[in-house]
Amino acid sequence: MSDLSNVFEEMKGRFNSEAAAGLDAVFQYQLDDGEPYYVAINDGTCDVAQGEHDEPSVTLSMDSATLQEVLSGETDGMQAFMTGRIRADGDIMLATRLTALFPFA
Repeated sequence: MSDLSNVFEEMKGRFNSEAAAGLDAVFQYQLDDGEPYYVAINDGTCDVAQGEHDEPSVTLSMDSATLQEVLSGETDGMQAFMTGRIRADGDIMLATRLTALFPFA
């Protein structure tokens, strides 16, 4: 699914390193209809990779349409979580930082 690869590359391009200063976290994305990806943030750097990380800080499960809607700003991530479109496991509060880490253009 090259579409998902493009989605995560676009996400990486929006990375706000200032918001990530001092943060060491791994966001695992489990997509119901696609390959898993993770985003590893380490003190102002961001790496995106396809696959499953051994020790994610938080795992976010959703379908690829929801992921694209949230990343485009069409859907609010917190609203998607509250309505069950996004499921989270692990450090759920860490997920609330995603908007600051990957702001909209």
